[in-house]
Amino acid sequence: MKRFSKPMAGLVSAAVLGLALAGCDSAQENAAEDRADAVRDSAEAQADALEATADNKDPVVDGVDSAAENAQENTADAVRDAGDAKADAIEKQADKAPAQ
Repeated sequence: MKRFSKPMAGLVSAAVLGLALAGCDSAQENAAEDRADAVRDSAEAQADALEATADNKDPVVDGVDSAAENAQENTADAVRDAGDAKADAIEKQADKAPAQ
């Protein structure tokens, strides 16, 4: 079994430490990610509520959704998409911010 020399072990340790530090987010970036998660969760809750009430727009159980039900489901999709886009923009801006 080969053993690492002391200089090689030191070099490997420094490389691992460097990689670990490079992967750390700043407190500012973590806060932005938390805000993005809150935006995404809020949009998801709003979309879920819209979808939950969409069935009430079509009282006939015939396997065909009414235009009103489809419209409400489309609105739910738009709310979800807008929330994702806003959250993505927050995260992207945080990634661009200089580390502190």
